[in-house]
Amino acid sequence: MKKITFLFIACSLIFGACIEADKTYTRAAPGIWRGVLSLEHFSIPNQKKKDVVFVHDQFKPGELPFNFEVKYIDDERFYIEIFNGTERIRLDSIQYGRDRTRARDTMNVWFPEYQSYIHAEVRGGVMQGYWRVTTKEDYQIPFYADAGKDYRFTTMNEKPEQDLSGNWATNFGVEGKPEAIEKAVGEFKQDGNRLQGTFRTETGDYRFLEGTVQGRRFWLSSFDGAHAFLFSGSMQNDSLQGEFRSGHKFKTLWTGWKDPNFKLGAADSLTHIKPGGKIAFSVKTPDGREITFPSKAFEGKVKIFTVMGTWCPNCLDEQVFLTQFLKENPELANEISIIGFSFERNKDIAKANAHLAAYKKKLGIPFDIVYAGPSGSAEAAKFFPALDKVMAFPTMIILDKNDNVVQVHTGFDGPATSRYEAFKSEFSDMIKKAVGR
Repeated sequence: MKKITFLFIACSLIFGACIEADKTYTRAAPGIWRGVLSLEHFSIPNQKKKDVVFVHDQFKPGELPFNFEVKYIDDERFYIEIFNGTERIRLDSIQYGRDRTRARDTMNVWFPEYQSYIHAEVRGGVMQGYWRVTTKEDYQIPFYADAGKDYRFTTMNEKPEQDLSGNWATNFGVEGKPEAIEKAVGEFKQDGNRLQGTFRTETGDYRFLEGTVQGRRFWLSSFDGAHAFLFSGSMQNDSLQGEFRSGHKFKTLWTGWKDPNFKLGAADSLTHIKPGGKIAFSVKTPDGREITFPSKAFEGKVKIFTVMGTWCPNCLDEQVFLTQFLKENPELANEISIIGFSFERNKDIAKANAHLAAYKKKLGIPFDIVYAGPSGSAEAAKFFPALDKVMAFPTMIILDKNDNVVQVHTGFDGPATSRYEAFKSEFSDMIKKAVGR
């Protein structure tokens, strides 16, 4: 492919500032981009027309924006980093080529951990295509992106009516039956118009959210290749009213309020071992080794068995945490046995095992990840009948050296939450106590 020189100029209408890139490169324009997933399947804006003013200047309801950067390693090779608050997701699995039928450059940007990808046609400072999840039937969301735009929702700076920083007691699903309402805690940090944070629930957290506050309205979004989250809301005196969308198929209403006494159920109190229940299993690793419990291989060790799925970002956070824990405590490596039991969306077991092997390798996981069945809480409960239920991915089962269950930990408060550091400390103390340190 011949080298092409693009002269890209992106001008902000509000500030009158311009970004110029006159570097010679062969593929996507380097620098910051603003990507959008069109959850409502709006038509992609015509890039040749003059700027159209949407709601709050640059976006419309149902658009999920996120930012990423194209970084070149050399003249040909580049990678992409997606931004969500303080999180950076590096994507190196990129296929770039020429669609001869349309005479346009195209690329596939893979999220290998989650078996999804972005397909886009690339024309200078513009991308247009879709995001597809390969393990879901007919799951595809339109995508477009513009180079040189470093804002997420809008460049407007309307004075916020209040500072949302702090914790907000939250109920999701308030439009439905009372028994279906999900409790959560919104943890927000606001700096002027910029808003960051997450929602903690009893089954996990919504990871790194980033957005804006404009007057009494606010928006937050996150896209990591597994989930596409869009939150919108408004301030109503001392309460918040809003809508939550996950992808283009799920939508629910939520409300929030200040309540210092509002708490979620303790993670070690939500799932229990049935009276007389014993953990037991026989599985095969992706490379065909058989693992059976109880067995001599586990004698004298503390066992950590985690219910997971590679489609689950909270599960990935937990696997990264466990991997890091072993690295930081090498003296415990021979006294702990960890296994991840993965419940996968891929219906082909051979393909699921191949994916698990690739997942383990990419994340540098030093313990076994095994296929345990199709995705779903009911399937996980069948595999571990000693549990009274499985209500979350991940769920961690910890046994002492005598095979007695010490704790069943539901969900995971990941690095986006205020609970993460405390959890790390509590986990370390518990494991060291269990091994007799």
